[in-house]
Amino acid sequence: MTNELDPRLHFVTATAIIVKDGKFLIVKRAAWEKAFPNRWTVPGGKLVRHEYVNLPKIAGHPQWYNIIDWLLKKEVKEEVNLEIEKSHYLCDLVFIRPDNFPVVTLSYWALYKAGEVKLCDALTDYAWVTPEEAKNYDLIEGILEELKSVNEIIKK
Repeated sequence: MTNELDPRLHFVTATAIIVKDGKFLIVKRAAWEKAFPNRWTVPGGKLVRHEYVNLPKIAGHPQWYNIIDWLLKKEVKEEVNLEIEKSHYLCDLVFIRPDNFPVVTLSYWALYKAGEVKLCDALTDYAWVTPEEAKNYDLIEGILEELKSVNEIIKK
């Protein structure tokens, strides 16, 4: 299958590594997901135009500021019913989905703020783990390394 869209177009996604009591929240994607079905990851989601176009802008500016922090808080609430503190940039990556859509992912980490985990329909399980415990899960490639990086950051 070939993506006939403009090759400059990408999905933009953001993920949140949530830290609570020295552990990290990981979630299992549903079997029907196009990218990484049945694999473990961290909460996150796509930046979708119709969801942000009505957000307020700074007077006189045509753009939206702090949209990724907004996206992360929205997606974490929708996917796992949690609230997070301010997000912190970790890294970025690009991959091509099985349906040939390229994806730019911005990975962040944030401290847990409030709430009890309640999964959305696109997720089937969750666990709070240390990086060592995370090795026992079928994580999407790169997630374990991201957990380890955040673990080092919070130890300092």
